Amino acid sequence: MSTATHDKISIELPEVFDPRWNRIPGITVDGHRVTLDPEEYFFKFTNHTWLVIPWQQVRRNMLDAHETPDTSLEQLALDYIRANATPTSDATTVLQIGWEVYRYVFRAEHLADLGMPEITEKHLMMLRQAGTFMALNKVELTGEISNIGPAWFFNSTTRAVFDLTDAEGDLLDEVYHGGWFNETRRLELVRAHTALGGRLVHGCQSVPNQTGGAVVPYGAPLEKFRSELATMKDSWIASVEACRIPTTDR
Repeated sequence: MSTATHDKISIELPEVFDPRWNRIPGITVDGHRVTLDPEEYFFKFTNHTWLVIPWQQVRRNMLDAHETPDTSLEQLALDYIRANATPTSDATTVLQIGWEVYRYVFRAEHLADLGMPEITEKHLMMLRQAGTFMALNKVELTGEISNIGPAWFFNSTTRAVFDLTDAEGDLLDEVYHGGWFNETRRLELVRAHTALGGRLVHGCQSVPNQTGGAVVPYGAPLEKFRSELATMKDSWIASVEACRIPTTDR
């Protein structure tokens, strides 16, 4: 990360965050209060602005949007972002919008359709809280990764925070990726992520090898960010895995 000094990011969010987030360097959780120290939290932090649209505006204008024979939903989302998104350097705004996005994406009404009885509302809370932190990840239009923190590596981070076994972590990861296998949920993802200025992309397109989870601008060359991440991710994943508490110490 850059040697520049960055102010701490602190916000009161609508829900109480699990105190085990304190295991991740740079995160301090105290009830509703979440504080990030960029110097400790980010592996790379070179662009301190994000493109966002207020969630209430997205909820009003985009969540019921439907594609037509002439215009795909992705094109509608891109046009909406171009017309409405504004840059912000306030990371708390991004966290607040991120929490709203993932509260919507991972809501209880989907539980019945998952076909995974092991997944409960508690797991949706895990997904929502991890997604909130992931909103700060950033990939540039060039494909360069500019901001990346532990929550990028969703599987390792959720296992470390929530004391999940490898099997439980993989199950949660399957729910996280599951929008790609359910068309209704995929379209919800497209609509909701306009609030964060892009589309949700997983670099791990074929196997869950933790090759990226970020909201990426439409048109960004994915091969570039996947190539860059491949050169750096192993040591970063290892540092997250080191935050796991051995079963005997819990």
